[in-house]
Amino acid sequence: MIVLAFSLFGFGKLAGIALAVLVGAGAIALGARSREAAAPLDAPPDPRTPQGRAEIVKRLRKIEITTNRVVNETLSGQYHSVFKGRGMAFAEVRPYQPGDEIRTIDWNVTARMGDAYVKVFTEERELTVMLLVDRSASGDVGRTRRTKAEVAAEIAAMIAFSAISNNDRVGLALFTSEVERFVPPKKGRKHVMRVLDEILTFSPKKRGTDLAGALTFLHQSTKRKSVAFVVSDFLADGWERPLAVAAQRHDVVPIVVWEPWQAELPDVGLLHALDPETGEKVVVDTSSRHVRMEYRRRQEAAVARRERTFQQLELDAIRMGADDDFGPALARFFENRARRIRA
Repeated sequence: MIVLAFSLFGFGKLAGIALAVLVGAGAIALGARSREAAAPLDAPPDPRTPQGRAEIVKRLRKIEITTNRVVNETLSGQYHSVFKGRGMAFAEVRPYQPGDEIRTIDWNVTARMGDAYVKVFTEERELTVMLLVDRSASGDVGRTRRTKAEVAAEIAAMIAFSAISNNDRVGLALFTSEVERFVPPKKGRKHVMRVLDEILTFSPKKRGTDLAGALTFLHQSTKRKSVAFVVSDFLADGWERPLAVAAQRHDVVPIVVWEPWQAELPDVGLLHALDPETGEKVVVDTSSRHVRMEYRRRQEAAVARRERTFQQLELDAIRMGADDDFGPALARFFENRARRIRA
């Protein structure tokens, strides 16, 4: 018999099959054994010990070196072009030069000086970038080469270093069934390293997912418009309306982190299914073609519902596998968004 923890999201009681599949929000992973074994698989290093602190510093340095190179070579300029500031602010006046827009002439200064002068404006660049990172138990199981914390840290690092290279502020919210950690937005490398440290050392107290609550928290805590990157598998219920409300004020960018094998239930005979967020267990006959087809149908319906919501709200989403490098995915997002802006 094989034991499996997998996504039970939207997979209710199946007609004609004598078993109940419990609704949850997990992620497929070989090796989970019981409710007691549902502890996070990527327990962070203990920062209270010298060995743990040294390991954290090592990870932080590796992430900084890797992401800074990508940001400096590719992403920083793209980031600036697709995320505009709050508007234009008057900077100075200077003598008129051929080719200047006539409408920029400052007629008061021109009359006083006897020569034509134009107003010069600069972009009010300062933006607030918020990172909302889902650290529920559904991300603690998987067959990936990196831990969930490392994936989240890589994503946050590339976005955060792109932001501070443009003098923008960066904030962080880590959430499960509630927002467990909040770092107010600030500028600078030192602050970004603190954000990454918080992600790598974070140990969730809760196991569930309340994506709707996290989006509501964003709307309530961040009054001015921000660029909000929401990192989640989006395997939850009831987040569509809060997302729509948040998108009215903020530039929301969903980052969907998924496992390729979440889409289909493997044919491995009888198995024990475990929801890592609730601990609920059930025996599933995966040799049944009907069970596998129904599971696939429900998963596809959930994905279609998610994508339809993004489309209706006109959100530019980033989709990546948990084992993918985030740099190329972010670069493609910037390129696609730039094309849409120019269109």
